[in-house]
Amino acid sequence: MMTKQLTRRRFVQTSAAAAALAGTPYIFTSRLMAEDSKNERPLVGSIGLGGQGTGIARRASGHGDVVAVCDVQRQHAERAKEKHFAKAEIFEDYRKLLDRKDIEAVTIGTPDHWHTTIAIAALEAGKHVYCEKPLTLTIDEGKQLVAAVKKSGKTMQVGTQQRGDQFELFGRAVATVRGGHLGKIKKVTVQLPLSTEEGGPFAGQKVPEGLNWDMWLGQAPKADYCPERSHFRFRWWYEYSGGIATDWGAHHMDVAQWALNVEDSGPLTIDGTATKLPNIPGGFNTPKLVTVNFLYPGDVQLQMLAQPPGDEGVLFEGDKGRMFVNRGRITGKAIEEQDADPKLKEKVMADVVALFKGNTAKMGDHMGNFFEAFKFGKWPISDVASQHRSVSACHLANLSIRLKRKLTWDAAKEQFVGDSEADGMLSRPQRDEYRVPHVA
Repeated sequence: MMTKQLTRRRFVQTSAAAAALAGTPYIFTSRLMAEDSKNERPLVGSIGLGGQGTGIARRASGHGDVVAVCDVQRQHAERAKEKHFAKAEIFEDYRKLLDRKDIEAVTIGTPDHWHTTIAIAALEAGKHVYCEKPLTLTIDEGKQLVAAVKKSGKTMQVGTQQRGDQFELFGRAVATVRGGHLGKIKKVTVQLPLSTEEGGPFAGQKVPEGLNWDMWLGQAPKADYCPERSHFRFRWWYEYSGGIATDWGAHHMDVAQWALNVEDSGPLTIDGTATKLPNIPGGFNTPKLVTVNFLYPGDVQLQMLAQPPGDEGVLFEGDKGRMFVNRGRITGKAIEEQDADPKLKEKVMADVVALFKGNTAKMGDHMGNFFEAFKFGKWPISDVASQHRSVSACHLANLSIRLKRKLTWDAAKEQFVGDSEADGMLSRPQRDEYRVPHVA
């Protein structure tokens, strides 16, 4: 999901000031201040050219040259080439795109159930990867991706743009929590939008001309084509995604876990029993109204909600105060104190810069952060390990909802405590010809 971008002037002012506060050199060369020069522009292939897929491909084209586009719906690739990437070669099969040795990086904007297979194949082909969120369909897929990135030595960035594009809001929130400005955190509320669609059953229809429906289904079970299963609405089918818990949970649960500093860990217990699944055979099967209660280390209570009334965003409550953050604002007594005390705010913004671990040249530009990371051997702000853990919390929520019981999670082992049935749902049955690769 795209966010309102910083203007270049505001970005330069904020980033330069924050870096100066951190006490480190911050010199913008002509290369970093402007678009990357032609002879430094990597060649990029873009896989999945629906609305969001085309959006991230266009953002990538600000830093590299998109020379290949791929989609199982031929018209999507043709439209992207005609409107945006005139010199791009068109593919239907992503594997043929990956065979091009000159392509250095790929963007993946497919439905969720294809992310892992394509990302692993791209990493094994020696490409750097930018992949949309939610990162995976299952927790086991995330473990495979973490192993694949480590094995390949390549860079992978995940499209949780709140980390990069809106660091002034979300990075500041994280630094405020980690810096102890709210005291000991007692409770976190993650409020998700009420955007889930309800309805069905939907009748099967003739597959549209130009769509390879069997390949679109991929690892998922065979199903008749209907338009409600594809494009944006695939999100509301458990077969291809995880509903609102993963769609927006991948953003806001990530902010919560980032702030709680559990990026290599996760919750202790998960209770989604207050959430009811829809019961319409042949219809959307992920819930619109969601309530999931988590317990995190340090006795932190976290509640994921998609319930009215609700102000979408993340609310942190500590023994010294509260703070709310979303894509439009950050509020609370601690924020007011920072705004009233320039030296205190400078300290917090220096802590924000530190969150980028040295990859500060493209603060305010999530895609630019990815290119900076792989071109110069830097850390990507949405690295695969942290994003695997963030979306794992979302998957755990869905598993508790579907099993209709409270679950206990061993984050170190990444398995449930005394629950073999739940462990069996860390992966899903897959069609043989589209099986997700196993990384040794």
